[in-house]
Amino acid sequence: MTWHLETALAAAAFGAVSGALVPALIARVPEPAPEPVADGSGDVNDIAPAADEADYSRPVDVAKEPYVDVARLPGLRWKCALAGTVAAGVLGARLGWHPALLFLLYLVPVCVALSVVDWRTRYLPTRIIAPSYVVVAVLAVVASALTSDWDALRFAVVGWLGTFAFFWVVWFLVPRAWSYGDVRLSGVLGMALGWAGLGPLFVGVWTGFFLGGVGGLLLSRMRVFHRDHVPLGPFLALGAWVGVVWSSQIGYAYTSWVGGAGG
Repeated sequence: MTWHLETALAAAAFGAVSGALVPALIARVPEPAPEPVADGSGDVNDIAPAADEADYSRPVDVAKEPYVDVARLPGLRWKCALAGTVAAGVLGARLGWHPALLFLLYLVPVCVALSVVDWRTRYLPTRIIAPSYVVVAVLAVVASALTSDWDALRFAVVGWLGTFAFFWVVWFLVPRAWSYGDVRLSGVLGMALGWAGLGPLFVGVWTGFFLGGVGGLLLSRMRVFHRDHVPLGPFLALGAWVGVVWSSQIGYAYTSWVGGAGG
């Protein structure tokens, strides 16, 4: 694996600056309208809480934390800047001066913001996700034009539609599995991963599932979130990042594990 120091430093600087601006972005997000669920009954947070949820740190029936209050959390600015520095710096080190950095670096502060909001409110704002579809799509076209790699753009479409469709079907059949915000987020992450290739797409989506399952189990055992209301967004974002940075290594580990289990 080749690492690119100059690109890493430049990308890390971008991640630090954009990460420091995340609290301001969160503060500007309007409070949500009721979120649709598969049966049309209202917000996912309107679902009756589990009987044993009162003992958890963040039961679902607690009123949603306003975005402006989330943005004012102590230390949030430097924490987001640190997360952006690490995430963007590693992407730069891994990819070098590749046009894919155009949309991948854009997604760094977006995913940091969404992860913070989802963790605090169990909600993924459409006001952040919807414009990201347009931005990532445009930057993916630019990246394909710069590399003359139009197959990558077709894979981006496959990643977008396939990932979104899968998440939507699961959400429709099992609404408690995740919120519709997770469905929206999956599409934009699938678009970026698909442009990077089928390997990153598979590894990124599967790792997000794996981390969400393991992390959700740990968080529920620690009585932070009830198992029915663990925020999936941060794990999807982390899985996508892993899929871009370590797709070959993680993919080999997955296939070896599946092969070993099958044998």
